[in-house]
Amino acid sequence: MTQLLIYETAVPVSSGRHGKASIELRKGYGFARGINSVPLMAVEFPQAAPEYAIVFAQNGAEVLPVVILGARSGENLYVKEDDSWNASYLPAFIRRYPFVFSANDDGKTFTLCVDEAFQGLNYLGRGEPLFDAEGKQTPYVDNVLQFLQEYRAHFLRTQAFCRKLVELDLLEPMRAQFTLGSEKMSLGGFQAVDRAKLKALSGDTLAQLAATDELELIYLHLQSMRNFSVVKDKLVLTRSQQPREEQVEEAPAAA
Repeated sequence: MTQLLIYETAVPVSSGRHGKASIELRKGYGFARGINSVPLMAVEFPQAAPEYAIVFAQNGAEVLPVVILGARSGENLYVKEDDSWNASYLPAFIRRYPFVFSANDDGKTFTLCVDEAFQGLNYLGRGEPLFDAEGKQTPYVDNVLQFLQEYRAHFLRTQAFCRKLVELDLLEPMRAQFTLGSEKMSLGGFQAVDRAKLKALSGDTLAQLAATDELELIYLHLQSMRNFSVVKDKLVLTRSQQPREEQVEEAPAAA
């Protein structure tokens, strides 16, 4: 899974290129219509767990948490026909759009970028300007930078949490299976914490996980798995079928 995911043409923000640019945010979330999962930061687990299924996905050499947004590739069941978001909590990955940090080769220097494909980016003065008449970045951009800096800090904490899960060998491949009438669907490529392996941890290890609040994150993840039924219900609505005809079950994938 690429971190850019919803970004098409992200370029560095500069007064020379974007001196007269503004961002109009009330354009909805159509830009996320074609994705069935997005990364989630550990700090978001309490807000996201009641509404989304939180699982883990491979991201290059790393494993990161993601929320499931659809049962099929290229489908986001949380974006409604009018491009509004059909849940109370909006993941930070979506909220930071159309902005993103680009890391330099040293991995220590970050550049603010904006997706020029974003429909709300305009040069007509609609929305929030990026620069003032003197070419200085506006308070709006200052707030964006602060948000992205906080996002980066939470990303590093999330990385450390996921590395701990891998180190403790708690993750196992998983697959969600959906039955819609006579049609069967299967969504895989994800991992989940194995409850038996979690229970087998030593008391000292469990105490350490509890002390760092990582045990709470694990249980929020496990509790959130029931929200695959929410994904199923949203899928049923898009098919204009009766919910009573549908079933969903979670089954471990073959090792």
